[in-house]
Amino acid sequence: MSDITIRRATADDSRRLTRLVRSSRAYRGDYAAMVEGYQVGGPYIEHHSVFVAADGGGDGNGNGGGGGKVLGFYALLVDGAGAGGEAELDLAFVADEAQGLGIGRLLMEHMAGQARAAGLGSVKVVAHPPAEEFYLRTGAVRTGTVPPSGSVHWERPELRYDVA
Repeated sequence: MSDITIRRATADDSRRLTRLVRSSRAYRGDYAAMVEGYQVGGPYIEHHSVFVAADGGGDGNGNGGGGGKVLGFYALLVDGAGAGGEAELDLAFVADEAQGLGIGRLLMEHMAGQARAAGLGSVKVVAHPPAEEFYLRTGAVRTGTVPPSGSVHWERPELRYDVA
């Protein structure tokens, strides 16, 4: 595997990130409705802390450039978290063909660093049930369960990364 760069996503990444979400094997069967028609839009990317792991490209300092094949990404919501507060990990995806290569772990380490640099104390995750084990392996602790609501017809694990 060549060098992996984590860089800040740009609106130009919208189609690639949307394709990654919609094609994820984790959202087949009963879960397919969750990502059908889902879009990671340019305004979302520009407003939130969205970072991509790419195979080559970028400058390694989180600056965009659109270079390299996108292997995964995450979106951290920090609005209103305040110093010592809690952000939320809204999206985290690794391309099916890149799973098992350490990309997800790299992204979670980067996410924790970004949260820590912002002065936050923790990051909440409401996880897709099949992803719970991944989050636990990368340092999250389970804090509860979110009941079904809206178009989500199953319970979801709630977890937390302590980053302070």
